[in-house]
Amino acid sequence: MNQLLPSLVELDHHAEAQPEFARWRTGYGPFEHALETQAAVFRLAHQLVQAKLQPDLASVYRLLQAIDRIGAAGLWLVVHMTYARRVRLDGSALCAEDFKTAPEGHTGGSLNMVPAYAGYLGLNALTGSTRAWLMGQGHCVAAIEALNLLTDNLHPEQKQAYGGGEAGINRLLEDFYGYHQAADGSPSAPLGSHVNAHTGGGIAEGGYLGFAELQYAHMPLPGETLVAFLSDGAAEEQRGSDWIPRWWRAEDCGVALPIMIANGRRIEQRTQLGTHEGLEGFRQHLSRCGFDPIPFDGRDPAAFVCTLWEMEQRLAHRVEDKSRGLLRYPLPIPYGIAETVKGFGFYGAGSNAAHNLPLPGNPHVDDSSRELFNTHVAPLFVPWDELEQARHLVAQSRQARPAERDNVLATRRPTAPVMPQLRYHDHACSPMAAVDDFFVDLTRANPSLRPRVGNPDELASNRLGRVLRALKHRVVDPEGELEAVDGKIITALNEEAVVSACLANQGGLNLVASYEAFCVKMLGAVRQSLIFSRQQKEVGRPAGWLGWPIIATSHTWENGKNQQSHQDTTFCEALLSEMSDMARVLFPADHNSALALLPSIYQARGALACLVMPKRERPGLFNQAQAEQLARDGAIVVDEQKGDNDILLIANGSYQLTEMQRATQRLKEAGVSYRLVYLQEPGRFRAPRDRWEIEALAAEGVTERLFPERMEMRVLLTHMRPEVARGHLWPILPDVRRNSVLGYRNRGGTLDEGGMQFANRASWANVLAACARLLDVPRTALLKPDEAAAVAGKGDPRVLR
Repeated sequence: MNQLLPSLVELDHHAEAQPEFARWRTGYGPFEHALETQAAVFRLAHQLVQAKLQPDLASVYRLLQAIDRIGAAGLWLVVHMTYARRVRLDGSALCAEDFKTAPEGHTGGSLNMVPAYAGYLGLNALTGSTRAWLMGQGHCVAAIEALNLLTDNLHPEQKQAYGGGEAGINRLLEDFYGYHQAADGSPSAPLGSHVNAHTGGGIAEGGYLGFAELQYAHMPLPGETLVAFLSDGAAEEQRGSDWIPRWWRAEDCGVALPIMIANGRRIEQRTQLGTHEGLEGFRQHLSRCGFDPIPFDGRDPAAFVCTLWEMEQRLAHRVEDKSRGLLRYPLPIPYGIAETVKGFGFYGAGSNAAHNLPLPGNPHVDDSSRELFNTHVAPLFVPWDELEQARHLVAQSRQARPAERDNVLATRRPTAPVMPQLRYHDHACSPMAAVDDFFVDLTRANPSLRPRVGNPDELASNRLGRVLRALKHRVVDPEGELEAVDGKIITALNEEAVVSACLANQGGLNLVASYEAFCVKMLGAVRQSLIFSRQQKEVGRPAGWLGWPIIATSHTWENGKNQQSHQDTTFCEALLSEMSDMARVLFPADHNSALALLPSIYQARGALACLVMPKRERPGLFNQAQAEQLARDGAIVVDEQKGDNDILLIANGSYQLTEMQRATQRLKEAGVSYRLVYLQEPGRFRAPRDRWEIEALAAEGVTERLFPERMEMRVLLTHMRPEVARGHLWPILPDVRRNSVLGYRNRGGTLDEGGMQFANRASWANVLAACARLLDVPRTALLKPDEAAAVAGKGDPRVLR
C-alpha cells in the first residue's frame, strides 16, 4: 500500500475539499484510521472513480463510513452472541437477566474477523463485483453471521428466523450455542458453531485448521475471485500452503487473495507469529516461497478494503507482464498479513482469555463482569437509524450484482459431463487401466471442465501412465516430456495437499490415486468436504460439484513386500462409516467392474467415491453385462452349486474373490453346496441411518435375491478388518453363531501376497476351515492333513500356496 501514496499535507488539503473524507478519517467507535490507511483510501477512491466504478469521490467515502458503522455494529453483535440473551437497540446497559446462564463462543477470533469480513463486503459494494469468500478458521462464524444479518445477506431460513429487527436478533442470540434440537435429534436452529450450510456464502466449514490454506488457490476459475481468510495458527499446522505459487496459473485459475489474520495467539499461548521475530520471519518465508507479503492494519475495515484492492491490482499487473514475456511462473502471489491483537474491540484483547470468554466471570451472576461488558460494548454501539442508512448503502450496491450469499463458488454447478465410450474387454490386465483410459477420454470429451489429478507420488507405478502422458505434472521448470508449466497433475509428497487440490476444484473433473495406507492422511480433508456437502443436501441446497474417485491402490494385500506401515485398510473403513449417499466405498475386482462404475461416479453431484483397486494384473472376471449389473446392484452371484445345505460365501475385494474361488473347488470336490457372491459395494447392504441414506441402498428385492434368508451359514472374506465389515454388514450377517468373517487382522511385515493372507488368517484354506466349523465337520473333511496343520499354526505355510 506504499506505492505513490499522498503525503499528510496532501491528505489535509483533500479533507478540506472533501467533507466526506474528513468525516471518514476521524474514525468510528474502535476503528482508527492510520495515516497509511488514509493515504491508501485516497488512492483507492481516485482509482475507483477513474475506472468508473464509483460516480465520485464522495460516494466512496460515504460507503467507507457505512462499512465502519456496520463493522462496529458487528463487533457489538458478536459480543452479545457470546454473552447476551437479548440486545437493547437504544444502547442502554444490560441487566443480569439479559445475559446467558452459560455463555459460549470463540469470541476473540470472531472479533478479529469482523473488520476482515466488513472490508470484504465493502470492496464488493465499492466495485460492484461479488467475490467469493473462504474462512479457514470456521469457529469464527459469529462474525460472518452477525454481519450477514446486519447487511441482509441471509438464506431464506435465516431471514425467517433472524430478520425483522430486535426480535430476530434476540432469536439469533438464543440460538447461538443454544443446543436446540428438532424431533429427529438434529440441530433445529439455522446456525452453528462453525460455518455451515445455513451461512450465507459459506463454502467450507473450516473446522479442520490448515485445509483452507491448501485449497484456496485451486477454488476459483478464470474470471472469478476468492478472498481467503486464514489463521496464523493454521500457518503452524500445515505444510503445502507454502506451495501455492507453484500451482497458480492465470490460464486456468481465478484470482485468489489470501489474507492472514495475524492476531498472535492460539487458545492457550502465543503463536510463533505472535512475536516480532516470528512475524518478520514469516514475511521472509512467504517471500522465499514466491509470495508477495503485504502487512497492514488488521483492526481497520478500510485497510482490508484497500489491501484487497491492491492485491488484485498487483496480480493483474503481473499477469499482464507475464503475457508480455517480462515475467515467468511462479508469479509473486500477493499475500495480506492483517496485524491485530486477539479479540480487538473488546475487554481482554491480546490475552489468552480473548479466545473464548474474555470477561473474568459470567455477567449473569457477576456484577463486575456485567459492568465490564456494558462499559466495553458502549463504544461499539451504532444508533439504529444510523445503522439503517449504512445498510441501505450496501443494499443499493447489490441491485446489479449477486448478494454475497449467492457468490459463484457457493452456487457452483458445472454442466453435466459428456461420458466417453466405455471399452470393455475380457483379457487379464490391471484394473487401473480402466481408470487410466476413461479419465483421459473424459477430459478430452469435456474441455470446459478443468481437470485436476492429485498425485502424492508414483502415478506411473499406480498404472496411470496414459493420464501422466496426457495431463503431465505441473511444474515451473519442466525437465522432461512428462512435466509442463500448465500440467494438470498436482504432485507433492503431501497427501493432504494433493487431495485438497481436487476437493477445491469444484468446477471441474478430478482424480486422486495413492497407496491405500497413505490415503489415511487425506481423511480429515475428505471428511470436511463430505460433511459440508451433506449439510447442503439436508437444508435443500445440495452441492452441485461433480463426483470423483479417490483410488486406494497399491493396497494392503499387494503391499506385502513392504513393512506394515504400507498395510492398512483404515481409509476404506473410515469412509464406509460416512453416510453412504455421500461416500461410496467400492471394491472393483477387475477391469470391467471398475470401468462400469466410473460413469455413475462422475455423474453424481456433491459425493465422492473410494475405489479400493489392485494395480497388478488381474484376470477378467466379469463380462460387460455382469459388470454393469454389479455397478447397479452392488453385488452379484459369481458361482453356485445347489444342494440341501448351502453355504453362502461372500467375497469383498479382488484378491479375496480369487481365494474364495479356490476354496469353492474344494467344496465341489467334497460335495458341499454353496453360493459365491461378490460384494463390490458394502454400503448398499447396511441398515440405513436416515432417510437420505435409504436412497443409497440396493434396490428392493436385491438383498433377498443375493443373500436369501434360507442360507443361514455364511462366510465373508473381506479386504477390510473383519470386525469393521461385520459391524456395517450385520443385515446380511444376522446370526454370529452361523457366520464367520475373515479379513485383515493387523498382521503383516515384509511378506508376499500369500504370506499376507496366511498371516491374517484370510487365505482360501482359512475359508475352508470356517466352512468346516459351520458345517460341524473336521477341517480334514475339506483340507488335506498338512493343509489343516498349516491352518492350525502347526505346519508349513508353504503348502497353502
